[in-house]
Amino acid sequence: MEQQYAICRVTVAPIRAEANDQAEIVSQLLFGDQVLLLEKIDRWLRIRTLHDDYEGWVDFKQVTHIEKPETSHFLAPPQIDNTLVAPDGSRYYLAASSSLPQYADGHCQIGETRFEVKFKPLAEFSQRTAADVVELALFYQHAPYQWGGRTSFGIDCSGFVQAVYKMAGITLKRDASQQATMGTTVDFLPEVLPGDVAFFDNEEGRIIHVGILLSHDRIIHASGKVKIDPIDDQGIYSQELQRYSHKLRIIKRFI
Repeated sequence: MEQQYAICRVTVAPIRAEANDQAEIVSQLLFGDQVLLLEKIDRWLRIRTLHDDYEGWVDFKQVTHIEKPETSHFLAPPQIDNTLVAPDGSRYYLAASSSLPQYADGHCQIGETRFEVKFKPLAEFSQRTAADVVELALFYQHAPYQWGGRTSFGIDCSGFVQAVYKMAGITLKRDASQQATMGTTVDFLPEVLPGDVAFFDNEEGRIIHVGILLSHDRIIHASGKVKIDPIDDQGIYSQELQRYSHKLRIIKRFI
């Protein structure tokens, strides 16, 4: 069977664990995200995302079929007012790190629909610095925690790290345990550089949390909300709880 593809045509679409509206939201598609179609059950499509190979179910009405993956890679920048104007004059408000398919001359396009882009986009694979990673991370500060979320209105720990690095020109996997297998290991906390990524495990040794280091003793991470906490060799010390909340397992460098 010939492979079939689709592209997200709404600002945010839930990816669910099963093919029903009550199933757990495991991640989200953002506008312009492209997927491989794996299966169809009624109005549900089982998909695999092309940017991070994540699988789940989406409502078919929230995507548009395309003949082949788009090759242009421009992104919505870290700001709230990322506005597209549709041909009928209606507006779309994109989350930071959303993709702009077929972007050229101030417009992007999905299928036959051409949108006017009212902001200056980021070139996805334009490599940025560690200082840029820190600046991008701070954009999400105070965003509420949401399991499976990928936007400033709700984001989880690994979605936060993935979105920041996507805008920095580096593609990471979706889950913290997958991200921990990537990059170069930093052996000791005093050796970290801003933008390094710290991973945390539970009592069974499973990676369950991730955040971006601002320095050797401060980390920004999504836990309740995206916030900055102290960190040392033991892990993250929660200022709100007045105790350690996450046990440090490993540190990785991606830039």
